Amino acid sequence: MNHPNTDPSTSTDKRYVGRFAPSPTGALHAGSLATALASRLDALAHKGHWLLRIEDIDPPRECPGAADSIVADLLALGFASDAPIEYQSLRKVGYEQAFGRLQATSLVYPCACSRREIADSIARSAAADAAQTASVYPGACRNGLPKGREARAWRLRVDDTVIAWKDRSARAFEQELGTEVGDFVLRRADGLWAYQLAVVVDDALQAVTHVVRGDDLIESTARQILLQRLLGLPTPQYLHLPLVNGADGEKLSKQNGATPIDASRPIETLNAAAVHLGLEPSGTTSLSGWWRQAVDSWRRSRWMTTGRA
Repeated sequence: MNHPNTDPSTSTDKRYVGRFAPSPTGALHAGSLATALASRLDALAHKGHWLLRIEDIDPPRECPGAADSIVADLLALGFASDAPIEYQSLRKVGYEQAFGRLQATSLVYPCACSRREIADSIARSAAADAAQTASVYPGACRNGLPKGREARAWRLRVDDTVIAWKDRSARAFEQELGTEVGDFVLRRADGLWAYQLAVVVDDALQAVTHVVRGDDLIESTARQILLQRLLGLPTPQYLHLPLVNGADGEKLSKQNGATPIDASRPIETLNAAAVHLGLEPSGTTSLSGWWRQAVDSWRRSRWMTTGRA
């Protein structure tokens, strides 16, 4: 999936490495395309490198053929990865190594709790507001597995440290993981690696310096920053973008009727994604010309003027 670079400049900034990392749970739709477009335009505008990574570590949720479909659609729309496509399913050794390093510091412990047990524990706690803490692990296995129980998942022990960070959109965030998230899963009950660990390891292995993604992942950022610190890995600069919502007002997904993008009409499809990002639609009929104009539009947009790297 390597094309001639569509950026009008031939020089590159090796300090900038961006990426688009879709999960193959369905076809590319308007929401995922907007994220892909923003990530690549930001890389081109910084004269950097843009990578494509398929996050295929959750087989139960994946759709057969979705990975190939996503790659084919991106290719048809003029996206060009600056390195061979990476697949998380081939990088499990790296996750195992990172997990082992955390285990060696006693920060990882086995957990026997099921989701139902966690929910019931929260509901029984008179001091807990279930509406506020439904996703916070209560720490039932923090001091050891209950007698007669076996480990289902493995969790990272967190404390009351506040993780503060600033998004490139000029928004400031902070989260106290101990009270807002609790000890979170690194390896799931089904033996699969959790997203939080995998994404941190992969971003570091690919030397990613800038992450452009949707606002729905803001809540994951503090956990990822904590893992980066614990593993001695660099923290990329983050830019979170408004989501494309479905008719029900929720994030567009295959569950709420997201239709696959039409890659056979590339200019029209790309213009729709550009408008969502606040960019000027292009009247050109040339795909290479469209990309040149889009890069110029991105450079003039608020995403660059409020978040220069």
